Formats: sequence, structure tokens, C-alpha cells
Amino acid sequence: MRRTTLVTAVAAVSALVLTACGGGGGSASGDSGEITFWDTSGPNESPVFTTIAQECATKGGYKVKTETVAFDQALNNYRTAAQGGQGPDVFRAEVAWVSQLAKLGYIVDLTGTELAGDTSDFLETPLGSTKYDGKSYGVPQVTDSLALFYNKKLLADAGVEPPKTWDDVKAAAAKLGGEKTIFINNDAYYALPFIYGEGGDLVDADAKKIVVNSAENVKALETAKGLLDAKAASTALDPANSYNNMQAAFTSGEVAMVVNGPWSVADYLKGAAFTDAANLGIAPVPGATAGKGSAPVGGHDYVIRQGTKAKDSSVKFIACMSSTESQARIAKELGLLPTRKSAYDNADVKAHAVVSAFEPVVTSAHPRAWIPEGGQLFDPLKIAYADVLAGKKDAKTALDDVAKAYKDTVVTEYTVG
Repeated sequence: MRRTTLVTAVAAVSALVLTACGGGGGSASGDSGEITFWDTSGPNESPVFTTIAQECATKGGYKVKTETVAFDQALNNYRTAAQGGQGPDVFRAEVAWVSQLAKLGYIVDLTGTELAGDTSDFLETPLGSTKYDGKSYGVPQVTDSLALFYNKKLLADAGVEPPKTWDDVKAAAAKLGGEKTIFINNDAYYALPFIYGEGGDLVDADAKKIVVNSAENVKALETAKGLLDAKAASTALDPANSYNNMQAAFTSGEVAMVVNGPWSVADYLKGAAFTDAANLGIAPVPGATAGKGSAPVGGHDYVIRQGTKAKDSSVKFIACMSSTESQARIAKELGLLPTRKSAYDNADVKAHAVVSAFEPVVTSAHPRAWIPEGGQLFDPLKIAYADVLAGKKDAKTALDDVAKAYKDTVVTEYTVG
């Protein structure tokens, strides 16, 4: 997700040069047959993507050089390179980046290629992230969302069922040790389940309205703050360390529950509380009302740089990397969520506890606004959410400030709803 703001410490930049065994060379169309692929995944994932990339190159008769690029630096690095006609041929872009890069003219319109042909096998919400101005600019690689992770033993010992609403969380606190019940990460992406659960949103792209300071959103942030005030949750007052503090608290067994995505599972299973992997429980994120989908959609897409000298090879490469076979393998080996419906029918995928637990979450996940400014909506919200949780501002004042920031610097042509 992943997540526009939550992953801030991914792998250090390193280069892995892969040369296909099956030759390659150019083509009659002038295709160079040599692809540079920027992989923005983390250290738990990149070796698998690298291996599959090499196998795709060998089968396809082209060459691939895979470079792992730190997630939090990737977008700026790509824009700088692409502006000068440089950079990778294929880029693993976070879903919020695609429309921005398309508007800038930095990625190839895939309309008319085999990648934009029959897309009916892709899940609708991840596929939506690849569109801009009615055209296709990417192919969904993996999707993600947020779920409730819980320590099965702690809940069982306390006689508590996985909560379905935030009121359930509050009620369970008396049995789960008060503030040790759940850790609330004060990052903007993690505010979205509260917001979506109340029926709110950040902007209404169709109406070109800023709705982040709506009554629903005020109630949403008050709900999150209310858990802290009721001593039913804890958080980190230092936003920069909130995610790491959450991870440490959950893996050690200090807190019973957290809200996070499938990318976090590998880290959890290294923790003392989950030496037995069966102790890790996964359920839909609680909401204002039980059964109402409140989790945001995240994930990554493959895009091709405008000006590439290997467009044909890049199309073949993405087709291979995003195939049902490749997605099923990624799901099996990494527990990441496929974007193809057919991949979920694979026996190994069905047998994967994390993927099967997340399937109903991603199918009901709430789509974000796929606008070029989508990624810029998070920074103002992150500040506001942290201020509300820390008690520095009330929810209404904080969200009014966000609405003003959106109007002044992000979506200046929108009206404040």
C-alpha cells in the first residue's frame, strides 16, 4: 500500500543485473530487447519478483535488469529521470501514482496493446487505478487493503471475539487490558477505515468537491480519539515512529490487535508472539456498523515509461509478470494479494491462510479517488489525524485545516463541499 505514506523504510537501493539465457537482441520494430525494471518492493518481496522477472525474460527472449528502489524515494526519482528522458522501462508504481504520471506524460498509454485488451479477469477496484482520462496506463500487479490482525491467544484467554465495530473494541478493553487492546497508527492511510466506515471520503472527484471536513469525517476522527480517551487503545505521539511502534507492540504481544495490511505478515511471524503462525488472526477492519466495508484499497501497478526503446519487450514482460501463473506464485510465496480473479481459484492460493483471509476484504475494499493529485491528499490529513489523536486539535478544526490545504495547494479547482 502500498499505502502512500505508511512505508517509509524499505530496502536500500541496490542493483541486481539479470541477463536472459535465451538471447534477446532487438526487433524489426526497433525494440532494443533490453528492459530496466524498477522494483519498489521491500526486502521480503524483491527476491521473488527478481526471480520471476528473470524467468519471464528467459521465456520471452529479452533481457531484464532489475533495480530495487526504496519506496519512499521512487516517485521523485522516477519523475526526475523521466523528465530528462531517462529512467526505467518498466516501473512498479503505487496505485496513487499512475494518474499523476499519466497526466505528466511520463508513462505510455497502453490502449491498443494486449495489456489493455481483455481485462475482465482483474478485480474492478485495482483495475480502476490504472485508468486516466478514459485510457489505460497500467496493469495491476498486487492489491492490498487493511484488516484487523489479532493475537488469537490473548483474545481467547480474555473470552473476546474479534470485534466487528469500534464499539465492540471499546467494550472488549475491560478484558484485554485497556490501552493494550489495540494500537492505533496515526498515519493518514490508517484514518481511512474510520472515515469510510462512517460513509465519508476525502474528495468527491465527480463533483469536484472537497468533502474531507464533512460531518461524517468529524465523527470518524472523534471515534478514533474516543478509543484513546476511553483507555481502549494506545498510539504514538511521535508520528515518525508510530508505524514501527505499532509493529513492535504487536509482535511482542504487548497489544492484542492492530490494523495493517498483508505486507506486514512476514514481520509479524518473526515476532515472539507469533512463533506459532497459527496464533495470528485476521478479520475485517471494524466499522461504525458491522459488515460494512470500511477498508481502503492499495497496491501497485506496472507502467511503461514514455520514450522507452523497449516498448514491445516491456509489454511482453508485464504480460508475463501479471499473468495468473505469476500472481498465484507471488501469493503462495509472499502472501500478497492477486489482482486477477482467476488467481484466487489456484489451489495453493486457496490454501494460503493470509490470502484467503484477505480475499473478502479486498473484494469489498473502498476505492480511492484515482486523480493525479490523489497521492497529495495524504500529507495534510496525516498532520491533522496525528493532531487529533494527540489532543492538539479537535476533529472539526483539524479537518477544516485539511480542507483549506486541499483548496490552497492540492485540488485548487475543487469547491469545498
